[in-house]
Amino acid sequence: QVQLEESGGGLAQAGGSARLSCAASGMIYIIGDMGWFRQAPGNQRDMVATISRSGNTNYTDSVKGRFTISRDNAKTAVYLQMNSLKAEDTAVYYCGAANWRTGRFDYWGQGTQVTVSS
Repeated sequence: QVQLEESGGGLAQAGGSARLSCAASGMIYIIGDMGWFRQAPGNQRDMVATISRSGNTNYTDSVKGRFTISRDNAKTAVYLQMNSLKAEDTAVYYCGAANWRTGRFDYWGQGTQVTVSS
C-alpha cells in the first residue's frame, strides 16, 4: 500500500499564494502519476493537476498559468504552487497517486483545506 501525507494549505488572500506538499511512503515503487484534486462543498472531486513519472504535466483549464505542479527526483513527493488565488479555488485539496500498472488513482491523502478570502 501507499500512504500519502499532505501539508500546507490554510487561509490565503485572494491574489495571494499558497503551496501544498505531499509525501508518499510505503510501496512507492508502484506509483505512476501523482496529482492534486479538489472538492468544494456540494461538488465532486475534480482533477486540478497531474504529473507523470517523467515530468509531463496536465492542468485543468481554470488553474492554467496560476498553479504549478512539481515532483521531486526520487518520485516520492509532489507539490502544488498556487499563485493568483481566487475565491473559487477554495476547496479541500487531495493528493493522489496512481498505480503505474493501471493508471488509476487508487491512493489518496486525507485532504487539506485551502480557503481563499476575497
